[in-house]
Amino acid sequence: MNSFDSHGWLDTADGRVVVRRIDAVPGGERLPFCHKIVLENLLRHEDGETVTGDDIRAVVDRSRRPHDIAFHPSRVFLHDTNGVPVLTDLAALRDAVVTAGHAAELVDTVVPAHLTVDHSVVTDYFARPDAPRLNVGREYERNAERYRFLKWGKQAFAGLEVVPPGAGIMHQVNVEFLADVVTVRDGVAFPDTVAGTDSHTTMVNGLSVLAWGVGGIEAEAAMLGQPVSMLIPPVVGVELVGELRPGVTATDLVLTLTERLRRHGVVGKFVEFFGEGASATSIATRCTIANMSPEFGSTAAVFPIDQLTLDYLRLTGRTAEHVAVVEAYARMQGLWHDPSVVPVFDERIRVDLDEIRPSLAGPRRPQDRLDLDQAPGSLTQFLGDRAPADGPTHGPTHGATHGAVAIASITSCTNTSNPAVMVAAGLLARNAVERGLVAKPWVKTSLAPGSKAVTGYLERAGLAPYLDKLGFSVVGYGCMTCIGNSGDLVPDLAERVESEDLVVASVLSGNRNFDGRIHNEVSLNYLASPPLVVAYALAGTVALDLTREPLGTDRDGQPVHLADIWPSDTEIAATVEGTNSPDLYADVYRTIFEGDENWQALDAPAEATFPWDEESTYLRRPPFLDGALTELPPFQDIDGARVLEYVGDSVTTDHICPAGRIPTQSPAGRHLRGRGVAPRDLNSYASRRGNWQVMRLGGFSNPRLDNRLVPDGPGGRTAAFTGGDVEPVVDEVHAVADRYAAGGTPLLVLAGEEYGTGSSRDWAAKVTSLLGVRFVLAESFERIHRSNLVGMGVLPLQFLPGESADSFGLDGTEVFSVEGLAGRTTAPETVEVTATDAAGGTTTFTVTVRLDTAREQTYHRSGGLLPYVLRETLRRTEENPS
Repeated sequence: MNSFDSHGWLDTADGRVVVRRIDAVPGGERLPFCHKIVLENLLRHEDGETVTGDDIRAVVDRSRRPHDIAFHPSRVFLHDTNGVPVLTDLAALRDAVVTAGHAAELVDTVVPAHLTVDHSVVTDYFARPDAPRLNVGREYERNAERYRFLKWGKQAFAGLEVVPPGAGIMHQVNVEFLADVVTVRDGVAFPDTVAGTDSHTTMVNGLSVLAWGVGGIEAEAAMLGQPVSMLIPPVVGVELVGELRPGVTATDLVLTLTERLRRHGVVGKFVEFFGEGASATSIATRCTIANMSPEFGSTAAVFPIDQLTLDYLRLTGRTAEHVAVVEAYARMQGLWHDPSVVPVFDERIRVDLDEIRPSLAGPRRPQDRLDLDQAPGSLTQFLGDRAPADGPTHGPTHGATHGAVAIASITSCTNTSNPAVMVAAGLLARNAVERGLVAKPWVKTSLAPGSKAVTGYLERAGLAPYLDKLGFSVVGYGCMTCIGNSGDLVPDLAERVESEDLVVASVLSGNRNFDGRIHNEVSLNYLASPPLVVAYALAGTVALDLTREPLGTDRDGQPVHLADIWPSDTEIAATVEGTNSPDLYADVYRTIFEGDENWQALDAPAEATFPWDEESTYLRRPPFLDGALTELPPFQDIDGARVLEYVGDSVTTDHICPAGRIPTQSPAGRHLRGRGVAPRDLNSYASRRGNWQVMRLGGFSNPRLDNRLVPDGPGGRTAAFTGGDVEPVVDEVHAVADRYAAGGTPLLVLAGEEYGTGSSRDWAAKVTSLLGVRFVLAESFERIHRSNLVGMGVLPLQFLPGESADSFGLDGTEVFSVEGLAGRTTAPETVEVTATDAAGGTTTFTVTVRLDTAREQTYHRSGGLLPYVLRETLRRTEENPS
């Protein structure tokens, strides 16, 4: 069924292919680039049921919005720590259909998927030439069981391809190799679109591919052919004008945009860049900007196709025939960027590139941008009246006081994908070495590129030896320090952190710096460009004003300032031009899927269903399909609920579900040691996501989570209230949840603004569900986490604007009920919440039900997305047995 005559043809070197013409829909030509992509997607999938003509019209007619649609991504993108639980869920789905009497292969991938193993390697060894080999060796020691499971998944699911460990970071591999921009499949040409299980999937927006992060649950459904349910996002047009000043980097630009756009408010919106400044922005810088879309809050941050897009495709080794298809398709469909033609945006912002200044962001949020000279003040503000820490008069940490840089890491695809800033770091290192400067001995230095192309052009330029001399030797090809896989600190400094309460900092070229994310012992975390990371390793402290004070002294005792060793833009550009070429990328990606000898030596089960090992501490069959309903029940009210956690603003998914190493004395650590796991082998929460029991024990256990029910306690503990005059029982979160579950008491989380910010981590919603939480009541939600809650059957409720728990005088000790849902088959826009205090007093208020689409309502009624997928799979099979 087609509401519009949109069939067209495109001639390619391989023959004529079908296209769905965007201009067949009146008004389509005036849309922003990203809405044109959405429009084409709906035209191609219109069936009169899942996608209708009304859905298509709503894209071009803003008066029809808000309007929910079913978007079908052309690819799904995974990494190992989210990919393992995706595969455990799919394996459990196969078990369920086999139990129902059907073949396991009934559950198989419909949409192509790539899984890149990049999240597990840890910076155990550094500043030594054999660090990559040693770190990879430890990676396989810790994760061989998980990697065998991934190899099973590659064999079991037809459309899944795995990029083995050591190849690079998923998003950089996507930009440099996997992304098509325009895909030709089964005789049809269409825009490449991606749903990824990492919030930074948006990085490929810089290459004009519409992509965004989703939870693992949504990714599983998309792999099986289910659409992504969403409201049509409004589009914020960001006009870039002017040009960056000399010495200002792509990192400075993206940190400024993060500050501006987070302040403007772009959550739940697409951001699209346009104008002369956008046209002049390199693809590498576009990708740096797009990478941090989740940090400024948008669903996506897109640059349209133009000549630079084609040039980049050629640079990275895409064929001339494919580049020709991209250009012809983009021009035919009106997807080619013309700076003189401004689309109809919902909102517009103007950013003057000439106003961007050298910047850092920190010490705890990416949007907290600082001018370079403001770093010392941020340290002073954090320290308050804390006593000085003068430290020893000699030894390796002599001179390390509060603000000492414990970690200086060139890490993350955000910046290592950008040759300009990487070459700048290498040139600065060369200049520093030639002046006799060295990194401070307490600084843990590392270089973790997002692909081997980076080391290729650094070696060609002769810059790698200078980085090595300052300690920035390659430690591996993966996320590493950016996601908290930073390993131990330099021992002498770590001892002082523990014994003297020394406040130390990290400086990294990553995209997130949330409290406790980079390292549990590091209190201050600053995001910076790669050359600034090198500079701070030389300075050894964030207490230094790098714009005025010297980094150190040269061999002649003369002071050396940052300006003295900062390379010129001309030299940076010439070096990049002379070393970055297509043959480099061809060499890097020729054997990308083969893996090293470690990967090739792994054996994997050959069965269609996975043989679960009950003794495994890494892989356990998840319980999310236990008791899955065969019929779709109506909504239900909730009565007698107690607060499990009462938290404030900007609570991240790291707070809800930590990813870092598992402490020996934590509930998860005790559980694993009880199963015979040695303390050195506890590994990280991220690596244990295939074991739901471990993950549940880690729920809300981040020691830096501030729970107002236990204001004097560390995160990981909460209070159980039984009413009357009985004192509350304070215990570990999982124990309190068990106590409530034994009494049949439903639970809720009470929260402030931006609840669930940060990573797309679906396990933050999974642990919430496993702990018995029925609903979360917050002032606002971050987009992906709200969607993940829905996918796990947890009801997101939102205070009306201007209202909060504080405004109603709630303290979290009340008993809560939710009324207005019972017996309904569609959710109301609002419901009534009543909070009853210990004295019997009641407070009733109205809240918004954040089930934003009809499909989300169905997921919730089903008990979550996975039970819905199982029921639909069995229903379709019974209706069409063939």
